[in-house]
Amino acid sequence: MNPLPAPVQALIVVDLQSAFVAGDHPVPDAPRLLDRVGGLVRRARAAGALVVHLQNDGPAGEPDEPHTPGWELYLPVHGGPAEKVIRKSEDDGFEGTSLADELTAAGVGALAVCGVMSEMCVLATARRALELEYRVVLPHDAHATYDIPAAPGISEAVPAAMASRVAEWALGDEVEVVAHAEDVRFRATRAEPFADNRTA
Repeated sequence: MNPLPAPVQALIVVDLQSAFVAGDHPVPDAPRLLDRVGGLVRRARAAGALVVHLQNDGPAGEPDEPHTPGWELYLPVHGGPAEKVIRKSEDDGFEGTSLADELTAAGVGALAVCGVMSEMCVLATARRALELEYRVVLPHDAHATYDIPAAPGISEAVPAAMASRVAEWALGDEVEVVAHAEDVRFRATRAEPFADNRTA
C-alpha cells in the first residue's frame, strides 16, 4: 500500500464553474467530481489551509464568458484571508495573475490541484507549479474533462477518463498522483495571504 502524501498548505480549485459541472453540458460524472472537490475544500478550510478558486474568463459567446450564468463558480466561496477567487484568461493559473504572490505570502511550499479541464487548465497550472518548485499533489478522482471527439483518419473518440489519466501521466514523475481525494491532507499556512491580489 502506498503511504499517504505529506500534508499540503493550499488547495487550488481550477475553473469549477457552472457551465462545466451543471446545466446542459456538464463533464461526465460531474456529481462525483463535485463531491470530491467539495470534500477537499471543506477539509482545507477546517485545517486552515489556503483555498484558491481559479475562475476562467472565456471569450465572448463561450460558456464561461464573464458575468454569464455559466461563468459563475459552482461552489460557494467563504470570505476571509484564507480563501480567494482569482480570475484568469489563460490555461495556466499563474499566468498574469496573483497566484504566485498569494502562495508566497502564505508560506506555501506544497499544494493540491483539482478541477477542470484535466488536459488543459489543470495540467497547465500543475505544470507551472512544478516549474516554480512547489510540491504538487493531484488527486485522480478530483479532476475531470470531456470526451475527446473522434478525428477522422486519426483516432476514435477518447473517453474523458482516459484523457484525464493521460494528463496526469504528462506531468511526469514529479507530481504526486493519489487515487482518492480523501487521501489528501492539509495543514495551516504560516502567514497571511497576499493582501493586494487581483480578483476583479
